[in-house]
Parts: sequence; structure tokens; C-alpha cells
Amino acid sequence: MNDLDDLYREIILDHYKNPRNQGVLEGPTVHAQEGFNPLCGDEVTIYAQVEDGVVVDIKITGQGCSISRSSASLMSQAIKGQPIEEVKATVSRFKRMIAVEESEGEPEQIDLRVVGELAALQGVVKFPVRIKCATLPWNTLMIALEDAQAH
Repeated sequence: MNDLDDLYREIILDHYKNPRNQGVLEGPTVHAQEGFNPLCGDEVTIYAQVEDGVVVDIKITGQGCSISRSSASLMSQAIKGQPIEEVKATVSRFKRMIAVEESEGEPEQIDLRVVGELAALQGVVKFPVRIKCATLPWNTLMIALEDAQAH
């Protein structure tokens, strides 16, 4: 185990034990609840306030394993205050980082300075069964944003 792995483990545990942007947002303009991940019992609901194409606030409720919950917390920090187009780019970078976008199936080497603390989740690629745990909040967010843009 190296120092970087230890740091990533600490980041994941911190976000699991102290999730950011937890709770229900009153009067959200965007809301989505993803289904259930039977492998871990993960459930995620996203509430967001989008104004003039910017995610000005986001709250998350749900339950799940440490990977799902820390991924939701990290995601909320990464996208809060961002324009929707940048949010979509962040989602795409995250999914490429853990090799779940329609590509060759290999993780893309991402500039870790760009993804910041999200890099802590890069180790999920070593455990394919956990990729669904890590992506559940991100997929839920995209459902919410797509619904908002359709209306």
C-alpha cells in the first residue's frame, strides 16, 4: 500500500462518515430518484436547484455502501456552482476515469489535477462489482438534468 492509496482511502472514508450536501432541498427545480442497487442496497435521491443553467445548490438523500455514499458526496462538491455543460463534462470525465463509458473498456488516464478528490474513486476499477456503486449517484444526477432540460 502506498501513500496515495492511503490518502484515497482517507478521502473515501471521510466522505462516507461526513457526507457533504446531505438532506432534502426545499423546492428543487430538479429531482430524481434512481432505482435500487441490489448488490449493496444503494439508493440515491438527488435534489438540485438549477438557475440560469447553473447548479446553484444540490442535496442528496439515500443509503448505501461506503463507495456509493462517498461518491455522492464527492460528486455534489464537484458540481455545485457549475454550469450544466460543465457538470456533464465532469460526469463524462468521471465515467471515463472508471471505464464505464462506451469505450474500449479500459480506464482513461485522467489528469488527476482536473478531477481533484474524485480521483479517490479511481481504485474502483479494480473491483468491477463496485462500479455500479460509484456510478449510481452520477447516473441519478444525469437523469435529473435530462428531465429538467426536457421540461
